[in-house]
Amino acid sequence: MGSWPAAPMSNDGNNPSLNGYRVLVCVCGGIASYKVASVVSALVQRGAHTTVAMTEAAQRFITPLTFEALSGRAVMTSVWQDSEEHDPQHLRLTEDADLVIVAPATANTIGKLNAGLGDDVLSTLLLAKNSPVLLVPAMNTRMWENPIVQRNLAALSEHGYETMQPGEGWLACRTIGKGRMPEPADIVARATKLMSAHPPKSQDA
Repeated sequence: MGSWPAAPMSNDGNNPSLNGYRVLVCVCGGIASYKVASVVSALVQRGAHTTVAMTEAAQRFITPLTFEALSGRAVMTSVWQDSEEHDPQHLRLTEDADLVIVAPATANTIGKLNAGLGDDVLSTLLLAKNSPVLLVPAMNTRMWENPIVQRNLAALSEHGYETMQPGEGWLACRTIGKGRMPEPADIVARATKLMSAHPPKSQDA
Protein backbone atom coordinates (compact mmCIF):
# COMPACT_ATOMS: atom_id res chain seq x y z
CA MET A 1 0.00 0.00 0.00
CA GLY A 2 2.93 2.32 0.65
CA SER A 3 3.08 5.71 2.27
CA TRP A 4 0.76 8.59 1.45
CA PRO A 5 2.44 10.70 -1.26
CA ALA A 6 2.83 14.45 -1.20
CA ALA A 7 0.22 16.42 -3.13
CA PRO A 8 0.17 19.93 -4.55
CA MET A 9 -1.32 22.56 -2.28
CA SER A 10 -3.95 25.12 -3.16
CA ASN A 11 -4.93 27.82 -0.70
CA ASP A 12 -7.17 30.61 -1.93
CA GLY A 13 -10.46 31.94 -0.66
CA ASN A 14 -12.64 29.79 -2.90
CA ASN A 15 -10.49 26.66 -2.72
CA PRO A 16 -9.11 26.30 0.81
CA SER A 17 -6.12 24.05 1.25
CA LEU A 18 -6.62 20.47 2.40
CA ASN A 19 -2.90 19.94 2.82
CA GLY A 20 -2.24 17.14 5.31
CA TYR A 21 -5.75 15.70 5.18
CA ARG A 22 -6.27 12.13 4.01
CA VAL A 23 -9.38 11.08 2.13
CA LEU A 24 -10.64 7.65 1.15
CA VAL A 25 -13.07 7.84 -1.78
CA CYS A 26 -15.26 4.74 -2.16
CA VAL A 27 -16.80 4.46 -5.63
CA CYS A 28 -19.88 2.28 -6.10
CA GLY A 29 -21.47 0.98 -9.29
CA GLY A 30 -23.64 3.65 -10.86
CA ILE A 31 -23.60 5.80 -13.97
CA ALA A 32 -22.75 8.81 -11.79
CA SER A 33 -19.39 7.24 -10.94
CA TYR A 34 -17.78 9.16 -13.80
CA LYS A 35 -18.44 12.39 -11.86
CA VAL A 36 -16.30 11.13 -9.01
CA ALA A 37 -13.21 11.59 -11.18
CA SER A 38 -13.72 15.35 -10.85
CA VAL A 39 -14.12 14.99 -7.08
CA VAL A 40 -10.85 13.10 -6.76
CA SER A 41 -9.05 15.58 -9.01
CA ALA A 42 -10.28 18.56 -6.98
CA LEU A 43 -9.31 16.97 -3.65
CA VAL A 44 -5.81 16.23 -4.92
CA GLN A 45 -5.40 19.75 -6.31
CA ARG A 46 -6.29 21.18 -2.90
CA GLY A 47 -3.57 19.08 -1.29
CA ALA A 48 -5.57 16.15 0.11
CA HIS A 49 -3.86 12.76 0.09
CA THR A 50 -6.54 10.80 -1.74
CA THR A 51 -6.97 7.05 -2.18
CA VAL A 52 -9.78 5.38 -4.13
CA ALA A 53 -11.52 2.06 -3.49
CA MET A 54 -13.95 0.63 -6.05
CA THR A 55 -16.60 -2.05 -6.14
CA GLU A 56 -16.56 -4.56 -8.98
CA ALA A 57 -19.68 -2.90 -10.41
CA ALA A 58 -18.03 0.53 -10.35
CA GLN A 59 -15.27 -0.79 -12.59
CA ARG A 60 -17.92 -1.45 -15.26
CA PHE A 61 -18.53 2.30 -15.50
CA ILE A 62 -15.04 3.78 -15.04
CA THR A 63 -11.61 2.16 -14.92
CA PRO A 64 -9.32 2.03 -11.87
CA LEU A 65 -6.59 3.47 -14.11
CA THR A 66 -8.48 6.76 -14.32
CA PHE A 67 -8.47 7.16 -10.55
CA GLU A 68 -4.89 5.95 -10.26
CA ALA A 69 -3.79 8.65 -12.70
CA LEU A 70 -5.74 11.35 -10.86
CA SER A 71 -4.73 10.36 -7.33
CA GLY A 72 -1.19 9.12 -7.94
CA ARG A 73 -1.99 6.07 -5.81
CA ALA A 74 -2.96 2.46 -6.40
CA VAL A 75 -6.71 1.91 -6.47
CA MET A 76 -8.13 -0.66 -4.07
CA THR A 77 -10.31 -3.14 -5.96
CA SER A 78 -10.00 -6.33 -3.89
CA VAL A 79 -9.38 -7.44 -0.33
CA TRP A 80 -6.78 -9.80 -1.83
CA GLN A 81 -4.82 -7.03 -3.49
CA ASP A 82 -1.06 -7.07 -2.76
CA SER A 83 -0.03 -4.81 0.09
CA GLU A 84 3.45 -3.60 0.95
CA GLU A 85 2.44 -3.30 4.59
CA HIS A 86 1.09 -6.85 4.93
CA ASP A 87 -2.41 -5.54 5.55
CA PRO A 88 -4.49 -7.87 3.34
CA GLN A 89 -7.72 -6.02 4.08
CA HIS A 90 -6.12 -2.55 3.74
CA LEU A 91 -7.76 -1.45 6.98
CA ARG A 92 -4.92 1.00 7.61
CA LEU A 93 -6.60 3.24 5.04
CA THR A 94 -9.64 3.71 7.29
CA GLU A 95 -7.44 4.23 10.35
CA ASP A 96 -5.48 7.04 8.70
CA ALA A 97 -8.28 8.73 6.74
CA ASP A 98 -9.72 12.03 7.97
CA LEU A 99 -12.84 11.47 5.86
CA VAL A 100 -14.41 8.68 3.83
CA ILE A 101 -16.58 9.69 0.87
CA VAL A 102 -18.96 7.12 -0.64
CA ALA A 103 -19.99 8.30 -4.11
CA PRO A 104 -22.17 7.38 -5.77
CA ALA A 105 -23.68 5.67 -2.73
CA THR A 106 -25.98 3.06 -4.25
CA ALA A 107 -29.01 1.50 -2.58
CA ASN A 108 -27.07 -1.77 -2.47
CA THR A 109 -24.10 -0.30 -0.60
CA ILE A 110 -26.34 1.66 1.75
CA GLY A 111 -28.18 -1.58 2.58
CA LYS A 112 -24.89 -3.42 3.16
CA LEU A 113 -23.67 -0.72 5.52
CA ASN A 114 -26.83 -0.80 7.60
CA ALA A 115 -26.72 -4.60 7.74
CA GLY A 116 -23.06 -4.63 8.78
CA LEU A 117 -21.96 -6.66 5.76
CA GLY A 118 -18.42 -6.72 4.42
CA ASP A 119 -18.21 -8.88 1.30
CA ASP A 120 -15.84 -6.81 -0.84
CA VAL A 121 -13.01 -4.32 -0.35
CA LEU A 122 -15.30 -1.30 -0.15
CA SER A 123 -17.77 -2.67 2.39
CA THR A 124 -14.94 -4.18 4.43
CA LEU A 125 -13.17 -0.82 4.61
CA LEU A 126 -16.38 0.91 5.65
CA LEU A 127 -17.03 -1.62 8.40
CA ALA A 128 -13.65 -0.71 9.88
CA LYS A 129 -14.08 3.06 9.55
CA ASN A 130 -12.36 5.27 12.07
CA SER A 131 -13.41 8.61 10.63
CA PRO A 132 -16.51 10.51 9.48
CA VAL A 133 -18.28 9.06 6.44
CA LEU A 134 -20.03 11.19 3.84
CA LEU A 135 -22.65 9.30 1.84
CA VAL A 136 -23.50 10.78 -1.56
CA PRO A 137 -26.53 8.82 -2.84
CA ALA A 138 -27.40 8.53 -6.52
CA MET A 139 -30.09 6.23 -7.88
CA ASN A 140 -33.42 5.93 -9.66
CA THR A 141 -36.20 8.02 -8.11
CA ARG A 142 -38.30 5.00 -7.12
CA MET A 143 -35.28 3.41 -5.48
CA TRP A 144 -34.52 6.63 -3.60
CA GLU A 145 -38.12 6.89 -2.37
CA ASN A 146 -38.27 3.22 -1.33
CA PRO A 147 -39.07 3.14 2.41
CA ILE A 148 -36.40 0.49 2.97
CA VAL A 149 -33.68 2.72 1.50
CA GLN A 150 -34.89 5.67 3.55
CA ARG A 151 -34.98 3.53 6.69
CA ASN A 152 -31.42 2.36 6.03
CA LEU A 153 -30.24 5.95 5.60
CA ALA A 154 -32.02 7.05 8.77
CA ALA A 155 -30.37 4.24 10.71
CA LEU A 156 -26.94 5.16 9.34
CA SER A 157 -27.55 8.79 10.24
CA GLU A 158 -28.19 7.72 13.83
CA HIS A 159 -24.77 6.07 13.76
CA GLY A 160 -23.09 9.30 12.70
CA TYR A 161 -23.01 8.98 8.91
CA GLU A 162 -23.35 12.25 6.99
CA THR A 163 -25.63 12.22 3.93
CA MET A 164 -25.97 14.62 1.02
CA GLN A 165 -29.40 14.85 -0.55
CA PRO A 166 -29.56 13.90 -4.23
CA GLY A 167 -30.70 16.49 -6.72
CA GLU A 168 -33.67 16.49 -9.07
CA GLY A 169 -33.43 16.32 -12.84
CA TRP A 170 -32.91 14.04 -15.82
CA LEU A 171 -31.78 10.58 -14.75
CA ALA A 172 -30.00 7.81 -16.63
CA CYS A 173 -33.24 5.81 -16.66
CA ARG A 174 -34.66 8.54 -18.93
CA THR A 175 -37.03 9.94 -16.34
CA ILE A 176 -37.07 13.20 -14.42
CA GLY A 177 -37.05 13.05 -10.64
CA LYS A 178 -34.97 13.03 -7.49
CA GLY A 179 -31.89 10.85 -7.46
CA ARG A 180 -29.14 12.74 -9.30
CA MET A 181 -25.78 12.75 -7.59
CA PRO A 182 -24.81 16.22 -6.35
CA GLU A 183 -22.30 18.09 -8.51
CA PRO A 184 -18.59 17.45 -7.80
CA ALA A 185 -18.04 21.02 -6.57
CA ASP A 186 -20.81 20.60 -3.98
CA ILE A 187 -19.38 17.28 -2.82
CA VAL A 188 -15.91 18.78 -2.42
CA ALA A 189 -17.35 21.78 -0.56
CA ARG A 190 -19.18 19.51 1.91
CA ALA A 191 -16.09 17.33 2.34
CA THR A 192 -13.93 20.39 2.95
CA LYS A 193 -16.34 21.66 5.61
CA LEU A 194 -16.34 18.30 7.41
CA MET A 195 -12.55 17.99 7.39
CA SER A 196 -11.86 21.60 8.28
CA ALA A 197 -13.77 21.14 11.55
CA HIS A 198 -10.76 19.19 12.87
CA PRO A 199 -7.02 19.24 12.25
CA PRO A 200 -5.57 16.44 10.12
CA LYS A 201 -4.94 13.22 12.00
CA SER A 202 -1.33 13.38 10.90
CA GLN A 203 -0.95 16.51 13.06
CA ASP A 204 -2.75 15.16 16.12
CA ALA A 205 -0.67 14.83 19.25
